[in-house]
Amino acid sequence: MAFSYASNSKAAEALIEQVKEAGGDAVAVQGDVTDEQAVTALFDACDARFGAPTGVFANAGITGPASRLETLSLADLRRVLDVNVTGTALTVQAATLRMSTKRGGAGGAIVLMSSRAAALGGGNEWVHYAASKGAINSMTIGLAKELGGDGIRVNAVAPGLIDTEIHASAGLADRLATKARDVPIGRIGRADEVAAAVAWLLSDAASYVSGAVLDISAGR
Repeated sequence: MAFSYASNSKAAEALIEQVKEAGGDAVAVQGDVTDEQAVTALFDACDARFGAPTGVFANAGITGPASRLETLSLADLRRVLDVNVTGTALTVQAATLRMSTKRGGAGGAIVLMSSRAAALGGGNEWVHYAASKGAINSMTIGLAKELGGDGIRVNAVAPGLIDTEIHASAGLADRLATKARDVPIGRIGRADEVAAAVAWLLSDAASYVSGAVLDISAGR
């Protein structure tokens, strides 16, 4: 497995060790997903260590600060759109160049990271984030049609309330506790539950699934 990380080298090293303990191999490449050269460097590292990829998860994303749109700075708006939309597009471009059967690749599957926010809208919190994830949904549908002939399936996962650091990073440390009552099954989701869905979409078990946006939100 080859993966990128923005700045947390300790977390990257811990993931490498976790993969090794499970009997696998991993390589980490530091870089900003909005930097085309950094994205290329990640895929080059994958090529050198493992060969061309057959499964890609475009997971990088940020919410930006919690804010009504009227008070959101232009810099924050641009950064959210750049990371979530442009970064995903650059990842898909690099993946397609290596995976497309029309280019001599073996085909495979790509999974994009959406969010339930795309459907819920993020009002009074993250309209900017929700809009970026709406773009991901559109990309998923369009790319499934565009890349089907290249032997590449494209899907997305749209998590709801998941126990990660992303909420605190946006200045809403208590968001999960206050929003848990909105979840029909009465609890917050776990990252491993999202990971399991991604693994399924990347696997041959989902060989006839493309263009789908899979909600992982317990009905919220």
